[in-house]
Amino acid sequence: MDINEIREKVNAFLVEELEIDESKIAEDARLKEDLGIDSLEVVDVIVLVDQEFGFKMRPEHFKELKTYGEFCQFIADRFV
Repeated sequence: MDINEIREKVNAFLVEELEIDESKIAEDARLKEDLGIDSLEVVDVIVLVDQEFGFKMRPEHFKELKTYGEFCQFIADRFV
């Protein structure tokens, strides 16, 4: 799976499941501040990563990520 496929899936679940405005999603968008992903939604994101990409993401991994780009790259690194 390449980075563009990952971005498409991530965009889809951010917009559909978390109701984030698609216009806010950008490579350097900050997960908390710009996209508004709060601590309760982190659980949803972790479940969605498992469902969409087939691996378990730990909450502490998500908390280390600051931007949308870092998040997508974290997922991409699992497919190398």
